[in-house]
Amino acid sequence: MSSSSPASVPAPITGTAPGPLSLCAREPHVPADRLVAEMVPPPRFDSVRFSTYLPDPNQPSQSEAVRVLEDFAGGLGEAPGAAAGRRGFFGFGRARAPKAPAGPRGVYLDGGYGVGKTHLLASLWHATPAEPSRKAFGTFVELTNLVGALGFQQTVQTLSGHRLLCIDEFELDDPGDTVLVSSLLARLVEAGVALAATSNTLPGKLGEGRFAAVDFLREIQGLSAHFRTLRIDGEDYRHRGLPEAPAPYSDEQVTRAARATEGASLDDFPALLGHLARVHPSRYGALTDGLTAVCLTGVRPVPDQSTALRLVVLADRLYDREVPVLASGLPFDRLFSEEMLKGGYRKKYFRAISRLTALARDAGHLVDTP
Repeated sequence: MSSSSPASVPAPITGTAPGPLSLCAREPHVPADRLVAEMVPPPRFDSVRFSTYLPDPNQPSQSEAVRVLEDFAGGLGEAPGAAAGRRGFFGFGRARAPKAPAGPRGVYLDGGYGVGKTHLLASLWHATPAEPSRKAFGTFVELTNLVGALGFQQTVQTLSGHRLLCIDEFELDDPGDTVLVSSLLARLVEAGVALAATSNTLPGKLGEGRFAAVDFLREIQGLSAHFRTLRIDGEDYRHRGLPEAPAPYSDEQVTRAARATEGASLDDFPALLGHLARVHPSRYGALTDGLTAVCLTGVRPVPDQSTALRLVVLADRLYDREVPVLASGLPFDRLFSEEMLKGGYRKKYFRAISRLTALARDAGHLVDTP
């Protein structure tokens, strides 16, 4: 069975009329145990391994990262937290595991967009000698959502029994999350859990260009001591040697493709943005359950930062699940204003543009062209 098989059935769709599905008609309810069970590499990364990562010969840091991570995985045998793993699913029962040895017990993959950091992080998860239930993999947002669902102490108890925690796209977007995650990781390191994370910025640089930067840097400097930083250089593989993303299609083409594609959704883009405001981001994965394609009409620039950040989360979930996106209106590289692309969240917005562009390319086969 796939490590990332969904833990619940797709959310029901209201209405019985034939035709495309609608994301705006979905209001999924996700139990907390599903959030825990789904902390595994997403379907896109089910089969990746270190052996399937193809380092760029012009970027020696990529080959070096593979070597270091293979050694790191090999060293995660019966880790200091092993005893904790035998305390049950939520960590109750037996005595605490001994504390981890002093020194860094984590790796931090720093690099630009599309250099394969998530591929390497998922490969580390697969290579670590432990049962899937003793390894956790999730984005930074998913980790904070888990704390919101279980509570801080319950999350510590749940994850303390793990051999490894992988955090993809490590971001610190507000002071509350900064304190929350720094406290969580400190407790997990104390329990002997190994850590691995990816980001587009070095640990000591996260928070630059955002509000309360002094508070961010004070917290992050403490966190950075837990990690050995691996710099991964290179260009975005999603655009390496590939054609440019297709121009947006017409409303008629998108609508026709949605009606002709089983399992596709069809939504007006502004209406979808409004719906995302009513669904908690922790449910965006469930929002896409069972979809074979997402079709959007009337794509236009997002109106504000809160809306933009919600769209980033949806783009991540669609990319994780390899759901192609067919759209009319403006191209995806015009979703975010110049002010947004120069601000503190610019890395998230560029990642969303990169991923939506890749998914738009994947959707080309859905359209009948003369």
